[in-house]
Amino acid sequence: MAQRVVVVGGGISGLAAAFHLRELAAARETPLEVIVLEAGSRAGGALHTIVREGFVAEAGADAFISDKTDALDLAGRLGLETEIVGTLEAHRRAFVVHRGKLVEVPRGFSLLAPSAVFPIIESELFSIPGKLRMLAEPMIRARTDAGDESLAAFVRRRFGAEALDRLVQPLAGGIYVADPETLSMQACFARFVAMEREHGSLTRGLRRLRKNPAGGSSGVRWNLFLSFRDGMAMLVHALERSLGESISFGAEVAQIARRGAGWTVATRNGQSLEADGVICAAPAYAAARIVKEAAPALSRALADIAYVSSATVNVAYDAAAVGNLPDGFGVVIPAAERRRIIALSFSSLKFLNRAPAGKVLMRAFLGGALNPEVMRLEAAAMVNVVREELRDLLGIRSAPLLSHVWRWLDSMPQYKLGHLERVAAIERQAGELAGFAIAGAAYRGVGIPDCVHSGNLAAETVFSALAPRD
Repeated sequence: MAQRVVVVGGGISGLAAAFHLRELAAARETPLEVIVLEAGSRAGGALHTIVREGFVAEAGADAFISDKTDALDLAGRLGLETEIVGTLEAHRRAFVVHRGKLVEVPRGFSLLAPSAVFPIIESELFSIPGKLRMLAEPMIRARTDAGDESLAAFVRRRFGAEALDRLVQPLAGGIYVADPETLSMQACFARFVAMEREHGSLTRGLRRLRKNPAGGSSGVRWNLFLSFRDGMAMLVHALERSLGESISFGAEVAQIARRGAGWTVATRNGQSLEADGVICAAPAYAAARIVKEAAPALSRALADIAYVSSATVNVAYDAAAVGNLPDGFGVVIPAAERRRIIALSFSSLKFLNRAPAGKVLMRAFLGGALNPEVMRLEAAAMVNVVREELRDLLGIRSAPLLSHVWRWLDSMPQYKLGHLERVAAIERQAGELAGFAIAGAAYRGVGIPDCVHSGNLAAETVFSALAPRD
């Protein structure tokens, strides 16, 4: 008889785990039934593409990076190599709002630190004292304390308050839609912590990387950002085709329980499944509820991971109505500017085939840890907020040809101070449960490659724990 593994959650982590389980079973000629239980009506989690009137709009993530190879490898195994597209080289720059105006992000600035002096000197983004403070970074002594530190504390210590408030908070903190005062450096930006430790200075470390491309890269590495010809959902659809009827929708898991050497998985619609292994790829707060009876201590640890909500608003225009759109991929907006959106992405300048000829597609990001009140607005009100910001920042006064609002409620895990210690405890406790593993964005990375990697590891953990059967 085939053994059975139940995967809880049909986001990218769960889908990757289910796909890899099948790969492992096929490679070892082991009969294995894989069932994916998804609470919602669609698969993919944060990957959701809306194709409408010739526009390819992303409701969630619009790209993945290639230097973490898990997502790229998965695309290859699914036969999607020819569908991968890179960013448009001609527009590889970004802007930041400063005192109501768009200012180009200094060339060579790498999330937290500059790798070159002159772009900082020439930038109108910083005051003279602010520039001097940033340029003095190589003279700041390296921190010797090995404990965790917040993003805000790290940047203030090395580059000063202006660097944090005017650039790092919207660039780096914006990735996690997080409060930089509580965001963990060790969990989110470990390479910069290591760079300070190794070189004594981020500026020196980035300069050495720039001189030695084989050893790394500095600046925003736009060439590493990839997507698919018809949007990120192509990856989800390929996984769905491969997994077929293994995916059940509207199947919210209520709890899991030990049953002898295996597991019982109970859903809210009254279904009960016996399983030899379980992978829980639900958000941490849902996982906490699901494992509460089977592993109370693990449940409490999972519940300690906080989440915030955000929204995306895609809007499309005739090119003539937009006028001279800034020639770049988008705009980040510091919290200090006190605006109601946190970023803009110019989708039709970032990737090919995102809008018909003569049209422009862009999307705005709202919410997050620093702007939660906007999430109380209705969809029409969110569109009006975006229109007002576009009028103020870009001079766009026309109504959009179309708009689409997507709310991501409690969707982004917050890697707060001490996150790695919390995750280590979660992994230790999960590892004590035979035939069980966790996966997802809540633990060791929120990017698509991180989620795929998490799913792969969970699949290998559970598959290796399955008892051999004759």
